[in-house]
Amino acid sequence: MSHLPVPSRRALAWRPLALAIALVLSAAAFAQDAPEPATASQDADPANQAATLDAVEVTAQRRVENVQDVPVSISTVNGVQLEALASGGADIRFLSGRVPSLNIESSYGRAFPRFYIRGLGNTDFDLNASQPVSLVYDEVVQESPLLKGFPAFDLERIEVLRGPQGTLFGRNTPAGVVKFESVKPSQEFGGYAKVGYGTDNMWNVEGAVGGPLTDRWSARASVLYQRRDDWVDNTYPGPNDGFEGFDESAARVQFLYEGDAFEGLFNLHRRNMNGTARLFRANIIEPGSNDLADGFDRDKVSNDGVNFSDLETWGGSARLRWDLGRVSLYSITGYETVESLNRGDIDGGYGAVFLPDSGPGLIPFASESADGMPDHRQVSQEFRLESEEWGRFDWQAGLFWYDEDIAIDNFNYDSLAPGNPQAGRAVQQQRNKTWAVFASGDFDVTDAFKLRGGVRYTQDEKDFSASVLESAPFGAPVAGPYTVYTDVDDVSWDFSGVYALNDDVNLYARVAKAFRAPSIQGRLLFAVAGAPNGGVSTADSEEVISYEAGIKADLWDRRARIGFNVFRYDVSDQQIIAVGGGANIATLLNADKTIGQGFELDAQAYLTDNLLVTLGSSYNDTEIDDPGLAVPGCGGGCTVTDPETAPGSGLYVIDGNQLPQAPEWVHNLTARWGMPVGDDGEFFVYTDWAYRSEVNFFLYESIEFRGKSSLEGGLRIGYSWGYGDYEVALFGRNITDTTRIVGGIDFNNLTGFINEPRTIGVEFTAKF
Repeated sequence: MSHLPVPSRRALAWRPLALAIALVLSAAAFAQDAPEPATASQDADPANQAATLDAVEVTAQRRVENVQDVPVSISTVNGVQLEALASGGADIRFLSGRVPSLNIESSYGRAFPRFYIRGLGNTDFDLNASQPVSLVYDEVVQESPLLKGFPAFDLERIEVLRGPQGTLFGRNTPAGVVKFESVKPSQEFGGYAKVGYGTDNMWNVEGAVGGPLTDRWSARASVLYQRRDDWVDNTYPGPNDGFEGFDESAARVQFLYEGDAFEGLFNLHRRNMNGTARLFRANIIEPGSNDLADGFDRDKVSNDGVNFSDLETWGGSARLRWDLGRVSLYSITGYETVESLNRGDIDGGYGAVFLPDSGPGLIPFASESADGMPDHRQVSQEFRLESEEWGRFDWQAGLFWYDEDIAIDNFNYDSLAPGNPQAGRAVQQQRNKTWAVFASGDFDVTDAFKLRGGVRYTQDEKDFSASVLESAPFGAPVAGPYTVYTDVDDVSWDFSGVYALNDDVNLYARVAKAFRAPSIQGRLLFAVAGAPNGGVSTADSEEVISYEAGIKADLWDRRARIGFNVFRYDVSDQQIIAVGGGANIATLLNADKTIGQGFELDAQAYLTDNLLVTLGSSYNDTEIDDPGLAVPGCGGGCTVTDPETAPGSGLYVIDGNQLPQAPEWVHNLTARWGMPVGDDGEFFVYTDWAYRSEVNFFLYESIEFRGKSSLEGGLRIGYSWGYGDYEVALFGRNITDTTRIVGGIDFNNLTGFINEPRTIGVEFTAKF
């Protein structure tokens, strides 16, 4: 019997990409002479003019530009979207899946978000983990993962830049950058107040007020308060009665000085959060599948460990600008500090199999731990010169300096002893110093064709030390210090071109290279005795080169807008981490090569004058290419589908696997319909939906630890009056009450954690 040849996964993956390339070319042809939509005739009265899209200004290239002119794949999140997405006390993870190729998850809950763009991210849960997605808040990089969760409130915009951004941004950008820009002070008095109340006694209160202090000085103060009661009951008589509640506050105050040739913007900000840490649930996965286990109840758990999350951050920045005539000099100084402690029941249940009583399901042994950062300091400084209208050529160049000093505590506890006493402690210290010099320029070859390019030289060094001060029952003996020192340098660069087919359509192509400095991991409490360097592991630098081409177009007399691109990237020596597993430790590794390719679509259009629809979509095909790389499989309960290096070795070859937490498909859709009421009012309905396809939780592939596809939606129905100054709205988040396992713990049993539940509430906003 003959058999047709089965195409390889890589061959199959090229089919969506080839289709995407064809779509770019056809979209370019269509956009040149796209017909206008049929509309009723309009008279000279502005009230009867067709609704059009406003130009979107971004600072993706450190200058204010129209997003259509920037040769980078960019998505923005505006104020209307933020109002809906942040309803219900949501933290920064509300952005996950809301723009193409973006995923955000956390095994710490609200305290420690992990960002992924185009599948590139880092599942490392250690407090000194570095990520390939940089978060920049008000022009200051937030390097520590604990800083990346600062709440999103009183924002002018959010920008998501996909692909390497290593030339103009200072820290770890091989996957991309997420930029937050706060509303700045001005000479015009104004502000807003918002209060929301919802499910589980949820409160979301925020506001801002700003205006002139003198004819040169202005100020703006912004505050946020969020809280929610525990919504999960603990059926075991443990230290905690309930879980998943939180109490969080944040504040920001800014002062702006505007002189004749000097401008200074000064920022102070603070965040306090306390609540429960990520809630792990033992044996919630049905063996042999990725379904929820029979009898699962999302409102109940049985845990015997202590659970809490405390976090405090504060910082400040000074952004200065001198007008020197043909050039401007910028200085950006930033300071950030963190103090945190997170403690949780890692086994997700109570007791142990060798005791008379344990559960739910199999609990091989008890595990309760905490990670804290008692000391942290980050200082950054940038000086940048920027040309001012030099004709066909404009440029910018500068220096960047970064210094971070951190201390980390790792604790183990005995859940089986009265009072859950401490039973192990290790400490880590790390000093990271970086400096860089960079330059970038753009040249108008013709009126329609512009070239851009940039280069950055970076030198990075880390000095790391770790010690075991008190041995854990299953860990290494008291020992140390174990030290690691790294010192590397690298050159990042990018080159792009933009060609204007006409006033409304731009084609662009870009190639870029970026790198991430070495990472060091030292979770020593669970390292086996005699492990090399006590169990401290190091991953060498990784380098990414990316190729991208796309189209950006305004259509139908600015009633519609589209951005579409295809991309491919190659990562050399990608930093990855083997988490947990049968070895019960976390180990940093380098994959020889990783390949990613796909496409991204951003579109928005007024389908009628009262109906605005946005659509985002992305396809990301990622693959680890390293035939010799093997990692430990799960510690118990799961079915690993990768080949084992040798029978009984417990090591599995991950060559050909997709990256963890890297969905192939991400789609998002929003629609806002408004109906005028009276002279100054509007009734509106806004809905948003986000879909992601299946994801692997770990480097190896298994049946159980593969998250199902997910679709979550939101709804907002409201009435505004006073020309938008006042609004009352009913809102719902996760309105279908979808329950999905979004992450797992694999060293003990089939333990996992789930997404946020449905939230329903009401919100009132007043602007002044």
